[in-house]
Amino acid sequence: MTHVAPLPSHARVVIIGGGVIGCSVAYHLAKLGWRDVVLLERRQLTCGTTWHAAGLIGQLRATANMTRLAKYSADLYLGLEAETGVATGFRQRGSLAIALTADRMEEQARGASMAKTFGLDVHVLSAAEARQKYPLIRGDDIVGGIFIPADGQADPTNITQALAKGARQRGARIIEGVTVTGITQAKGRATGVVTDQGSITADHVVNCGGLWGREIGRMAGVNVPLQACEHFYIVTEPMVELTRDLPVLRVPDECAYYKEDAGKLLLGAFEPVAKPWGMDGIPADFCFDQLPDDLEHFQAILETATRRMPALENAGIQLFFNGPESFTPDNRYLLGEAPELDGFWVAAGFNSIGIQSAGGAGKALAEWMDGGEPPFDLWDVDLRRMQPFQGTKTYLARRATESLGLLYADHFPYRQYASARNLRRSPLHERLEAEGACFGETAGWERANWFLPPDAAARGETPDYAYSWGRQNWFEHRAAEHMAVRQTVGLFDMSSFAKFRVEGRDAEAVLQRLSANDVAVPVGRLVYTQWLNQRGGVEADLTIARLSETAFLVVTAAASAVRDLAWLRRHVPDDAHCVVVDVTSGEAVLSVMGPNSRALLQAASGADLSNAAFPFGTLQQIELGMAPVRAHRITYVGELGWEIYVPTEMARHVLDHLLDHGADHGLRLAGLHALDSCRLEKAYRHFGHDMTDEDHVLEAGLGFVVRTEKASSRLGPFIGRDAVLARREAGFSRRLVQFLLDDPELLLFHNEPVWRDGHIAGKLSSGSYGHWLGASVGLGWIACDAHETAADVLASSYEIEVAGRRCSARASLAPLYDPKGERVRG
Repeated sequence: MTHVAPLPSHARVVIIGGGVIGCSVAYHLAKLGWRDVVLLERRQLTCGTTWHAAGLIGQLRATANMTRLAKYSADLYLGLEAETGVATGFRQRGSLAIALTADRMEEQARGASMAKTFGLDVHVLSAAEARQKYPLIRGDDIVGGIFIPADGQADPTNITQALAKGARQRGARIIEGVTVTGITQAKGRATGVVTDQGSITADHVVNCGGLWGREIGRMAGVNVPLQACEHFYIVTEPMVELTRDLPVLRVPDECAYYKEDAGKLLLGAFEPVAKPWGMDGIPADFCFDQLPDDLEHFQAILETATRRMPALENAGIQLFFNGPESFTPDNRYLLGEAPELDGFWVAAGFNSIGIQSAGGAGKALAEWMDGGEPPFDLWDVDLRRMQPFQGTKTYLARRATESLGLLYADHFPYRQYASARNLRRSPLHERLEAEGACFGETAGWERANWFLPPDAAARGETPDYAYSWGRQNWFEHRAAEHMAVRQTVGLFDMSSFAKFRVEGRDAEAVLQRLSANDVAVPVGRLVYTQWLNQRGGVEADLTIARLSETAFLVVTAAASAVRDLAWLRRHVPDDAHCVVVDVTSGEAVLSVMGPNSRALLQAASGADLSNAAFPFGTLQQIELGMAPVRAHRITYVGELGWEIYVPTEMARHVLDHLLDHGADHGLRLAGLHALDSCRLEKAYRHFGHDMTDEDHVLEAGLGFVVRTEKASSRLGPFIGRDAVLARREAGFSRRLVQFLLDDPELLLFHNEPVWRDGHIAGKLSSGSYGHWLGASVGLGWIACDAHETAADVLASSYEIEVAGRRCSARASLAPLYDPKGERVRG
């Protein structure tokens, strides 16, 4: 047993893991004034993964907030040496990413446009300019590239030591040679840790365990989906050709990155087929270790790199390195409080970008812990996005084989994972597959995204994606589905909806406390509502069905299932007579939408579905064939329609029954891509894109479903009510606006900059093609002054920037499609 100083009996927070992430969390908590911060490291600081990181500091990420965090990391490292006296080795030589295809160049140009919305300096280069930035490479096949001057490289070990010293200077204790063997808990909250040298009680426990993060999570009963993979790089002997001013070079089309360091060249790769490691757990004595060489696995990368940089051909290899890195199923790291256990926090799974992410991630988590809420939208990396099945060994091994390589793959819109699929299937899956469905995955659910019509199948087309940044192979098929929903009737399989039954004599009081809308409605009514945080930000966007005096059904998106269930359960008081049960698997959902939906369902059921007998926003029991079902009159596409909730075992029967009656009414099966394009025409918001916990519900244009005047439940007024009243009084600083491009050829996805009267005012939160409106349509946030009226906002001139090109757009605060809602209530 390693001799260490006696452990404290109690700490405000215990951080597990002494890599760059753990030290960053300790540093930032101490900087916020936290005392009794204790960091425990099983061996020595940096000994797991940090010590062998390549040390690349890149700032442009896939989304604005992730770029914001990476940008903070770079800024932090610049000042750490002056603050602590420990050199970080951070040198801002810039980074160059080159594109070898037009698709890659489109991706890079779109990323460069996004960067403008938050002030990151990104230069889009021609092929000649890219070659000039890095003269050593062969460049006859280069299409172009992007250059980021503020990027660079640093020493991972020294950054960690600097953060550790900064934490110590503010009173944090960092203790090496202590292994955590258990997490103590009581009444649903983490209460401390057990170690090989004693126990520590704590108010908070933070899992920064890196390679060991999954196992530490299991000690606490918390799902932390991480899989270690072998990660390779070589270091050459000194090369006279190298100059010290070379930027970091990335060639994603060849899976490679290059870094000059002390006259040598480091060549690393994210190969398309990765090698999972540590399937039976990470060895207990793993410390500054590396894995066996596998030159054969790396050979193809090396041969391509030699062609790219001819000087490599004569360079000796001083080091062939193979070390493990931990990867998540979706290549985004894990941050936040565990949904299963209060007071247990996670910062892990950094997918080989730990050094460039550590500063921002540590700051964000520290502020979250200190304030009780995320400091801004962190849904991209929120631990609650992960589903329980994603922590299984088999799933992780299969997905990790693919996910490492996707770091440098083309990030096409709508790109789907190929591995670890077909786990969660609707009971209608095989039936839809036979009808030509092309499936995509969300939260593990296989969902029909679009359908290949019979005439296309007869021409030899298959229901598979052909990815590009232009109109993909399913574009026209989606258009036909979209128009069927607008003109006749479409049917969507929405069985992936998450469904929570909330029951008990206090169920209404609990939901009234959570919901901005009024849920004290008669039995048989539907309520569309948001759950807010204390700042008025949107924590959840969902519908609630009142099934009886004491029973409600909460329906939300599949991707939000873990998040929303955790939020709901955490707000049920211990003494409340209220039970929450996840009943997602119990019912399938068929969404029947379009102007002919009433005629179809009446013919199939014999029920009276007229406005008088079945008003909008209500539910009833009806019969479809031999099956009793529950019909909810509601819509997410802006048309007359019903969601049909049917016992899972009867779903196939109900679908066949509807299809049998559908031919007379123009019924067409439709996929989730058509659902998205229809909802964007109608300006319906989507949680996670158009609104998050950082977006105020009023500024999101949802004031019409906020009931500040409703009676408080016995638990008090609804969460966020004060923030709603304050914003109404103060006015808006942002607005969510709908845009329609004037150019019918350009495509919108999300994150495109919005120009207002010649200045960048915001960015799109979501976008798609509006087949009825005849051009791309999007929702976007723009900055405004509190005194501006709606008319003032609309009086401006707007442009949307797409890959560096600005296109004029029409702006609207009312839905561009059916602004009065006449079709929904028809």
